[in-house]
Amino acid sequence: MHTTPATLTDRYVDAALRTVPENQRADLGAELRASIDDQVEARVAQGEPPADAERAVLVELGDPDKLAAQYTDRPLWLVGPRYFLTWWRLTKLLWAIVPVCAAFGVALGQTLSGAGFGEIVGSVVSVVLSVIVHIGFWTTLVFFVVERSTHSADVGLVSSWTPDDLPEPRERGTGLGDLVASLVFLAIAAGAILWDHFVGFAYSAETGWTSFLAPSLWPWWIGGLFAVMLLEALLTISVYAKGRWDLGSATVNLFLNLTVAGGALWLLSQQQLINPVFFDTVIPAESADTVTTVVTTVFAFGIVAIAAWDTADAYLKAARARR
Repeated sequence: MHTTPATLTDRYVDAALRTVPENQRADLGAELRASIDDQVEARVAQGEPPADAERAVLVELGDPDKLAAQYTDRPLWLVGPRYFLTWWRLTKLLWAIVPVCAAFGVALGQTLSGAGFGEIVGSVVSVVLSVIVHIGFWTTLVFFVVERSTHSADVGLVSSWTPDDLPEPRERGTGLGDLVASLVFLAIAAGAILWDHFVGFAYSAETGWTSFLAPSLWPWWIGGLFAVMLLEALLTISVYAKGRWDLGSATVNLFLNLTVAGGALWLLSQQQLINPVFFDTVIPAESADTVTTVVTTVFAFGIVAIAAWDTADAYLKAARARR
């Protein structure tokens, strides 16, 4: 599937519409694009090169978030209009990253220490809420102090907006690169599983090659996994053929992730996923139990994280495709 590179105008309109209510996006997008085109044509008629004319028009319009706020009568106030957008963008970025990392670290530490499920959930919820509140409070306080102490002086937190600051349009569908990458990843995963079974991943002079996955998973559990991987490949091809994700394909992806993650977590809880003699082969016997516990826990968290990320990514792309 060939896709045309986004122009500066495409990127500007896309950026401006991100903060506009959905029922206003079509009208605002058409009005904004027509206004930009008219101004660009007027400049070109006066002898400016089209690329320079487009850039000049966008510079005059300014930050697309500010323009969107003007169209929707949304005030940019809290810490003051000068620093509002900088404050809000930084706060959103921190909220998207820090609570997730804190939750993962707390949950992993509590699990390794032998805490119960209820204690882990309570600790994670408490830490996440605390982190969210602290991020909101401290970022607001810092910008409040900066604004009140500098008055109208420029301290370098806010730079003049230019079209170079425009983000690329967020991905709404799937391109050829995504299709190839997904199919290659599935092929490598299938090859690794087969290699593990027929050759192994750990070698010792006494036992020879030892597999990482439990041999008892063959043939039914591994056969089921290969069936799910085949469905994943067909889903990827289907999304590529349609050119976008939709609610149906995202939901199918959710069920496939739940199937793989749920099965893997159940097998881990029953100590049936990882070959029990694998760690005895690669590390000293006195450390095997500790390493097994750590690797099993990290493996479980990794499975959950990958499944959650893949599911959320599909639903986000489906939501963007509807705009």
